[in-house]
Formats: sequence, structure tokens, C-alpha cells
Amino acid sequence: MPSRRDQITMSDEELRDFLEKHKTMQCATNGPRGVPHMVPLWYVPEGITTLRGWTFAKSQKARNLERDPRATLGIEEGVEYQELRGVMFECDVEVERDIDRVAEHGLALVDRYAGGAEEAKAFFREQAKKRVGLTFRATRTVTWDHRKLGGGY
Repeated sequence: MPSRRDQITMSDEELRDFLEKHKTMQCATNGPRGVPHMVPLWYVPEGITTLRGWTFAKSQKARNLERDPRATLGIEEGVEYQELRGVMFECDVEVERDIDRVAEHGLALVDRYAGGAEEAKAFFREQAKKRVGLTFRATRTVTWDHRKLGGGY
């Protein structure tokens, strides 16, 4: 009998479409007490193994990533078992502090979430002063699409 894992894995094209469709990921970092710290985060996909985002420089996730530059990301959809789809990325994370490069992260978010609106670009450029850019590079990827099982378990 073939592996169920093999049956539900997304192809690269399916994963690319899935990442483009969704707008928010869950980002889990290693907290200071050894407990995962998980929060939603906007992202811009770059291919299927790199995602970019940003956050406030003083946020807990930024402090966690300065201490341990690894994160697990999750994006999912569906309610019932037979419709569940998603991806989990284990990532190495680059934290960018150069204001011009941080602004690039913000402008990529404006393009994706605000259609490149000029007023949003001006606001995000100003925000770059108090933010850090985050580049998540997947070291391990796990996908699932239970719809491929045709309703069977």
C-alpha cells in the first residue's frame, strides 16, 4: 500500500499557488522560557522555500530570533479532515536591521497587501525605522492536501 504521506503531498506548483493564495502565516519562534511563541505574520513568498516579512524591532518574535534564528511557519486551510491543506516550514531566519533593506521588506508587503498604493508606501518607509526585516529560508518543508484522498481515510 502506498504511503499516505506520498498521496497527500503538494507538488511544487500546488505549493506555489497555495502560498500566493494565502496572506497570513503562523510564525513560531523559541521563547525565552523554552516555550514556543506563535503569532500571525504577513508574508511575501519568494519561490516556494523563502518567505519575507517584517516585525517591530522590539517585538518578542524579533528578540527570540536574535537569540535563536530559527522558526517554524504554518499556513493552513480547511475545517473537516477531508478538506485540510497546508504547509509547515522549518526555517533558518535572517534578521535584517539596515533601514533601507528593512524598507524593501515593507514595500514588498505594500505591493502584496495594498496593491502598491503610494500612501501605504510612504507609511511603510517611515515604519522601517522601528522594524526589522525577516527572511525565512526553509530547511525542511512538509505539505498536506487531504482533498487528494477523495474523502477516504
